Amino acid sequence: MTVDTSKARAAILQRIRTNQRRSGPLSDAERAAAEEYMARHPAGPRPVLGGDLKLHFRQMAERMASTVDEVPTLADAPAAVARYLVSQGLPPRAVVWPQLGALAWTAAGLEVEARRPKRDESQGADMVGITGCFCALAETGTLVLTSSGDTPASTHLLPETHVAIVPASRIVAGMEDAFALMRAERGGVANMMPRVVNMVSGPSRTGDIEQTIVLGAHGPYRVHIIIVAAD
Repeated sequence: MTVDTSKARAAILQRIRTNQRRSGPLSDAERAAAEEYMARHPAGPRPVLGGDLKLHFRQMAERMASTVDEVPTLADAPAAVARYLVSQGLPPRAVVWPQLGALAWTAAGLEVEARRPKRDESQGADMVGITGCFCALAETGTLVLTSSGDTPASTHLLPETHVAIVPASRIVAGMEDAFALMRAERGGVANMMPRVVNMVSGPSRTGDIEQTIVLGAHGPYRVHIIIVAAD
């Protein structure tokens, strides 16, 4: 079930405006002033990554213990997922974001359902979750995932294995670029920023016990990234 938070969000923003002694909805002049402020606000120092963001993203993702594959087109992704599951000795079953449900999963020999994952072992927990991403950060090898009805956060949080499909065109330099892209595509009057933004840098891990790194402590212990060269 998708929770509609638009009314609650509007009520919170209206309370803020009321406390600021501003009446009526946000005006065009106020919006323009806010956008102008963000555009001229000085940014802190950032590393120079060079020209090949895809290569830098791949190197950093592998450094964070993700595995990475590349395919020419999105249509090639199901076969790449099938090869990965075979290589890991995993059954050819998964849940997938509804956004990606129309891909030819069956033709690739996979049993894929476009729904949220089950975590209850007594009901048959889903072991593999397949997602896309909003964008990816070359600086840190990080996936940026935003929640919606077609892109539920549970798909990359609950299964033991997370497979992410990343268009090369959605790889940006750093976090500042990701949020600028989010404001451009999901901001404004007609749209709504996502309720949840998750940033995933490799498998879940912890060093709480004797400072020994253990994977899969609070989420997936495998993260496999499939980069799609062409949209």
